[in-house]
Amino acid sequence: MAHQNSIKYNSYHRLTKRINLFPQGAVESDLLFQILKILFSEREAGLVSLLPIKPFNAHKAAGIWKIKEEEARKILNELADRGLLTDGEFGDDILYSMPPPMAGFFEFSLMRYRNDIDQKALSELFYQYMNIEEDFIKNLFTTGKTQLGRVYVNEEVLSGENAFHVLDYERASEVIKTATSIGTGVCYCRHKMEHLGKNCKAPMEICMTFNASADSLIRHGIARKVDVSEGIDILQRARDFNLVQFGENVQENVNFICNCCGCCCEALIAARKFGFLNPVHTTSFFPSIIEESCNGCGKCVSLCPVEAMTLVSSNDPDKPLKKKAKLKQEICLGCGVCLKGCEKKAMSLSKRKERVITPVNSVHRVVIMAIERGKFQNLLFDNQVMFSHRAMAAVLGVILKLPPLKQALASHQFKSRYLAALIRRQNIK
Repeated sequence: MAHQNSIKYNSYHRLTKRINLFPQGAVESDLLFQILKILFSEREAGLVSLLPIKPFNAHKAAGIWKIKEEEARKILNELADRGLLTDGEFGDDILYSMPPPMAGFFEFSLMRYRNDIDQKALSELFYQYMNIEEDFIKNLFTTGKTQLGRVYVNEEVLSGENAFHVLDYERASEVIKTATSIGTGVCYCRHKMEHLGKNCKAPMEICMTFNASADSLIRHGIARKVDVSEGIDILQRARDFNLVQFGENVQENVNFICNCCGCCCEALIAARKFGFLNPVHTTSFFPSIIEESCNGCGKCVSLCPVEAMTLVSSNDPDKPLKKKAKLKQEICLGCGVCLKGCEKKAMSLSKRKERVITPVNSVHRVVIMAIERGKFQNLLFDNQVMFSHRAMAAVLGVILKLPPLKQALASHQFKSRYLAALIRRQNIK
């Protein structure tokens, strides 16, 4: 029995090590092993632990696993059906990749109602792992300066002048209109809280995926395909419930936008707990309070998902009990939700002194996150095999555009004279 337990532990332990090669890893603990045991069989855990970080095909997996390609393809498709892998067409081939836990296979496990796993038990484990232990969430959202997600400003409260300064990629509506594919699924966060009796009344089927991620999730029945018109309707419904749009921290080919409430959303809970560490990238705005118009009703306080709004004394000698709103700008997301509840129009959006910098695409974001987290070498050395020339060119292209300090960090982690020489040559030019 002890030998059997050792084998099981080793399979899930190896899988955890594989997960932690990526910038968005998972803190190892008994709770994590329990979560992985619900999602993966012992054999699957062992097999997935051997898979590369870079996308791979069934032929590659079969070679690693030393089984026939037909059997490998069957296993890969079964894993994709459960959201543990994503897949996509690449020419005449199908390429697979393992998503990180978040945003990734943790969410996918609860983005639909299903009977093949115990979703209640899984939700209880997720709650303990993320909301009680906190190490995973703190690691995910507060390590490094470049984070997984960013907030979109509520376009309904933009003035004409502010709207002029909002770039297309900063608009959730533009992400929807330009996506090649759109899917929607059950909100992971509220679904999890539903099993604990802690969910709010916000809509459930309201979280959206886009482009290649949407294609994979739709194909495997994890998300439902919608068109642009319905996507815009979902966005409006979210705004009607005063939800915050939180999406992938990239300018191009955004993979997800969640419509988040302050009570259930992991990102917004992290923003409340660790706001001083900037766990979420804000918009380029913050609300300014017009004090002479504020009547201290407190609606903005109740709407703010991260408790950045408070009520303080208005210091009016004629009305000693009168209150006024006050903003903690250092933790404000700039979502603009608070403006919707202000009937006195005592608030407006002001531009931050410095525009928030957003990575261009997923490769850009992942490379910077890996450098900041000391995991850059994992992107280049993968199962002792180098990236393809095309992938290497994309990664190096990002590095050569980074400031000198981050270039030095990348070179140090890669421990490569070749990379250092490339960076020096580019800087001389």
